[in-house]
Amino acid sequence: MKIMLVGLAAGVGFGAATSLVNALSSPYAELGEPLTGTVWASAAKVLSLLLDAGWAWAALAVAVGWLAGERVRGALVGALALFAATGAYYVTDAFVAGAETDMVRWWAAGLPLGLILGAVGAAIRQPGVTGLLAALTVPVGAAVQMVVLPPRPHLTVTPTMVLAEVMVWTAAVLGAGWAVHRYWAARRPAAAG
Repeated sequence: MKIMLVGLAAGVGFGAATSLVNALSSPYAELGEPLTGTVWASAAKVLSLLLDAGWAWAALAVAVGWLAGERVRGALVGALALFAATGAYYVTDAFVAGAETDMVRWWAAGLPLGLILGAVGAAIRQPGVTGLLAALTVPVGAAVQMVVLPPRPHLTVTPTMVLAEVMVWTAAVLGAGWAVHRYWAARRPAAAG
């Protein structure tokens, strides 16, 4: 039960923060307009490009699934986190940006994806290839998204876009490196014995 509350809180916090950062990063939003041209606007834009990416939402479900530890519980907590994040995102969007809602469609997509990604997160704890593949899910997903759909909302590449891309690539490489190192470290004692 405690992990369900953690998943719910993580989802609400992530969804609300994503919507709020999006509003702060937009010169057209009431919250973002006073920040236009400041370092805070640039920082908000980088955060917006990082948080409002599919891999980041997937990482939320994987992380809470990992915290849950067990595959079925991980799947349920992953789905709950994405469900809560979607709800919080659109509720916050309605207040800070007066935006329309697309919540039901994203809930329908988030439920099966949350179940799968939460179970993947729980599988990270498993030894061997299963744990390695699970641990590689978010880094590889982030790298694929960077190739297929990089965070470039405009045709003109800006320094904030480049910084966001560098941060994602760095995190993806470090995450994949950690996963591979963990896998090989676990195999060494077995090979020595």
